[in-house]
Amino acid sequence: MRSRATKRVHAILERLFPEKRLFLRSDTETRFIRLKSETQLVAWTGSIIVVAWTIIATAILLMDSIGAGNFRAQAQRDQMTYEQRLNALSGERDARAIEALAAQERFNSALQQISIMQSELLNTEEKRRELETGLDVVQSTLRDTMKAREEARREVASLSAETDDTTVAAMSEDAVGTVDLLANALAETAAERDLIAADAAFAIDHAAEMELELRLLQERNDQIFRQLEDAMLVSVEPLDQMFRAAGMNPDTLIDQVRRGYSGTGGPLTPLQFSTRGGAPDPDAERANGILSSMDRINLYRIAAEKAPFSIPVKSNFRFTSGFGPRWGRLHAGTDFAGPIGTPIYTTADGVVTHAGWSSGYGRLIKIQHEFGIETRYAHLNAMDVSVGQRVSRGERIGAMGNSGRSTGPHLHYEVRVGGDPVNPMTYIRAGQDVF
Repeated sequence: MRSRATKRVHAILERLFPEKRLFLRSDTETRFIRLKSETQLVAWTGSIIVVAWTIIATAILLMDSIGAGNFRAQAQRDQMTYEQRLNALSGERDARAIEALAAQERFNSALQQISIMQSELLNTEEKRRELETGLDVVQSTLRDTMKAREEARREVASLSAETDDTTVAAMSEDAVGTVDLLANALAETAAERDLIAADAAFAIDHAAEMELELRLLQERNDQIFRQLEDAMLVSVEPLDQMFRAAGMNPDTLIDQVRRGYSGTGGPLTPLQFSTRGGAPDPDAERANGILSSMDRINLYRIAAEKAPFSIPVKSNFRFTSGFGPRWGRLHAGTDFAGPIGTPIYTTADGVVTHAGWSSGYGRLIKIQHEFGIETRYAHLNAMDVSVGQRVSRGERIGAMGNSGRSTGPHLHYEVRVGGDPVNPMTYIRAGQDVF
């Protein structure tokens, strides 16, 4: 049975692959190689496998190339979108800064007007009090004069009853002279009282007008205050959230920056107004609150320059490996792949503490920043800084390479806090909504 099946298969192979002979002829003899059907089948099968493998491998390479091209195009589009967003945020930030500066100028002008109006109102109030005091004195003098006149009349009447007509006539002439004198004094006092009353009425009317103007000015100042407070809120909240998203306590950060601040200008000084023993001025408190927010923004700006919120690669790149476990070990940074020579930029102000070869890192740059933060830039092709050099955020420090233990051109970027590695994308993502 088995022999019959074998013969049948052999017969089929003979029909498909008839036996062939390959002749090899030389000068003295002729030889041939016998190609059996089975040998031809094996050769044909091997050829089919090689061709199929070549086609599949070529298709895979083409698909990988197309996918890489699409990924690079997507990365370029993302980069353009990111740069457009950065430009838009930068323009909005500049517009906010211009609005805040204009509002501050309006606020200073309003404060000067308020100070002038308050001085005029105080002078008017003092004059009104002086007029009221003078009016009281005049009224008291008038009452005393009236009493003296009544007493003189009573004395005249009493003397008229006790003396004769001659004496009465003489006394009457004296009384008439006294009364005339008192009447003249009374008329002068009344005229002075009317003048003082008119001055007091004018002062009261002027004070009412001043109060109306002051109320209108306060309403305008209140509107300016609200605009400034809204602008401060819009400016402070994103910065506050940025530092919190990076795991940094904003209050502790502000205190540390304030203690180490050595720039020009210094913190903004609160406004001081005399309260004359009364309650604090609400406008002064609101103004001091705005100045406090402006001071906080200024300190945030200083802190943002010293923390690694920027991205180290600005040209075309792609993320190839993130922070976390890899191959059973901790991958302590983020990898940015790109062509050799791609510029590398520092992500914050700091001092270069290392610039040289370091085992698996290859060419490595270490930069020490404030708040106990260190950044590392590894596998570089070139280094443009030296140890001890101070660098600013966005300054070029080297070029991307493939030095050290590396499978291809890329930047290995690390952020360490207190010596411990943290995810660099935490800072980069936190800064994307602000810078």
